[in-house]
Amino acid sequence: MNIKEVSERLDIPKETLRYWENSGLIPEVPRNVSGYRDYTENEIKWALFIKAMRNAGMSVESLIDFVSLYREHSDSRDAQKSLVKEQYDILLAKRNELDKTLNYLSYKLDHFEDHVMPFLDEEEYYELKKKKMLDKE
Repeated sequence: MNIKEVSERLDIPKETLRYWENSGLIPEVPRNVSGYRDYTENEIKWALFIKAMRNAGMSVESLIDFVSLYREHSDSRDAQKSLVKEQYDILLAKRNELDKTLNYLSYKLDHFEDHVMPFLDEEEYYELKKKKMLDKE
């Protein structure tokens, strides 16, 4: 499968696929007789994995570490798992923060009229607040 087909199939820009190959994130892609990349299922599976991990927020540097561990050390499964678990925990924390924010915004939308002061009232409120702040000094 050529790079254009892989790019379209996986929704990954061709430039990104080339970068991942040059960085060692995906194995070197075999070339056909014309010298064009000819992706096999192995490189496609690696590209899918890298895409998923990048979407999860894993840095290229961490992915390079993961791939190095995978390729060079047969006893590195714990270290590999640790890298994936670390990213999982980071993503889970982000999701929890997003959930809190969504709940807050949902509440605000449900009670919009109760929580949003008309502009003039808001202006008066801040003026009063300023005066009270000055009175405390």
